Amino acid sequence: MEFVVLPDCPAGARLAADLRPAHRIDHASGRPWIVGDWSPDEVTVIEAGPRRLVLLGHTRLDEAATTAALGRMRSLHDVDTVASRLPGLFHLTASMDGRTRVQGSVAGVRQIFTAEAGGVTVAASGMAPLVRLTGADLDETVLAARLLAPGGAPWPLSLRPVTRGVDPLGTGHWLELDADGRSRQIRWWELPEATRTLEQGAQAVRSALSEALAARVRPGRTISADLSGGLDSTSLCFLADAAGADLVTYHVMPLDGANEDSLWAQKAAALLPRARHHTLSSDRAENLLDVGYTAEYAGAAPEGPSTWASGLAHVKDLAARATAEGASLHLTGFGGDELFGRMPACAWSLARAHPVSGLKLVNRYRLANRWSWGATVRALTDRSTFAQNLTAVAARISAPPPPIDEPDFGWVFAPRMPAWATPDAVAAVRKLLTTAAAETPSPLDADRARHQALASIVFEGKTVRQVNTVVAGTGTVWDAPFLDDRVLEAALSTQVDQRLASGRFKPLLTTAVRGVVPADILGRRDKGEFSAEAFRGIERNRARLLELCEDSHLARLGLIDPAAFRSAVLNPGPMSHHLQPIETTVACESWLRTHPHPQDKGERR
Repeated sequence: MEFVVLPDCPAGARLAADLRPAHRIDHASGRPWIVGDWSPDEVTVIEAGPRRLVLLGHTRLDEAATTAALGRMRSLHDVDTVASRLPGLFHLTASMDGRTRVQGSVAGVRQIFTAEAGGVTVAASGMAPLVRLTGADLDETVLAARLLAPGGAPWPLSLRPVTRGVDPLGTGHWLELDADGRSRQIRWWELPEATRTLEQGAQAVRSALSEALAARVRPGRTISADLSGGLDSTSLCFLADAAGADLVTYHVMPLDGANEDSLWAQKAAALLPRARHHTLSSDRAENLLDVGYTAEYAGAAPEGPSTWASGLAHVKDLAARATAEGASLHLTGFGGDELFGRMPACAWSLARAHPVSGLKLVNRYRLANRWSWGATVRALTDRSTFAQNLTAVAARISAPPPPIDEPDFGWVFAPRMPAWATPDAVAAVRKLLTTAAAETPSPLDADRARHQALASIVFEGKTVRQVNTVVAGTGTVWDAPFLDDRVLEAALSTQVDQRLASGRFKPLLTTAVRGVVPADILGRRDKGEFSAEAFRGIERNRARLLELCEDSHLARLGLIDPAAFRSAVLNPGPMSHHLQPIETTVACESWLRTHPHPQDKGERR
């Protein structure tokens, strides 16, 4: 699915002719409103006189009640009453009295981008049509920030594409386009207060997840899913089966013999007899760290390099297998760790929300991670604001990685630039971060742990979105029910100490799915670890990785020292965190080679 939303004015109508869309939905004025390419079953159109409301994606609604509600609305702000209730993942756009509202999902799986074209602001579900309209070029500084490891740049820079002139809609905002094509962003969504007990939160999560699966499952539709053996993906498989899905599952065996994922996946598969189960070899080439973007992905990642670039071969292979089984939707457990697991800042939030019982749980974390009392107390008593923390992170991006036994309860994960990044690249990224700190008025939530969870969820949403640009045309779409607005609201409005009940693994999720997921499966208390696949991938693909060091496009842009990068590929180091900057650099280098831009110094005059 790809579409552009146009303002209700003559300039917008002229742009529609340039886009040559397969489908078109009009404003009440008769001018083109939404133009693009989509399947009929992906779009719901509601009309109440001259007013229009369109939903694009997976949701369920009472059309008669929604039509009545639309007729009673006095402004675009009243659309909140619909947007705040619907399950699923979808884009929403409304046309009313010459004005347009458009928005995606909170996590950004369904994102909106904007650009100026033909003298007006236009919005789109993806980058590609806006780049075609504007001829936007590469932002080298944002590309340099994609070198940060682990995970790239922190929020809000994580939202920015590597192209100038195309901007993302802010998290929790909707875009207004007036009749003259002017625009403004309006914040409509904030996380509800964390007031629920464990039982209340579990009931809300159970209801939201059931609605999420019901919005996706329909008669005659085959759905594929990851069955990793982990609690998140396994729970989704049982929920999909309970919703009546024609289910196909895929499990990739881990290389590390100490990883118990296969044991738990086999247990789950035996308890899902109606589903068709497939197990893939641990040592297959697609399962290992690869060289990122190759010729077959040319132009497939218009937002820029993804942190998942080294796994694209696996994604493409799995999409082909799922499509061959008749699946059109593939479920993943993305978002489960953020909603139901422990974020680094949870200790900071626990100590403030529940000074006595919370500190007891913090001490368990301290002992498990071998933090000293002094370092733990210093981290707990930190009072820096979000902007101050982001500024401090900017100052440290060229420092060595922090010791693993040193707690960090700050607002922002602390990424580092690779050792082979040039001083100019480091300085440019540092300025980008400090500018963001000065311009960003507030975090995603006043609580550090909830801000971190939301920032990570937005990162996961972007990953799912970018995966779908790669698998476009295969017939299968990647999907992540944990990233639905209603699901994340239910989980994160549960009190932090209840979400992290002492002595239990993901207690909110296990309580929510009790009765749907068998008790034996809910007994798992750990997660698999997959650094072995990354090390094996480096070993097997070293020659291909070294080719990326030759005539490096990143080096042409002045961003890396290719000799230093080559040394790292030859001698990556013994720990998994040594591979993370190699992966981000491979992603950026391979992306540049398959997404050429005139800024490449080799092409400059």
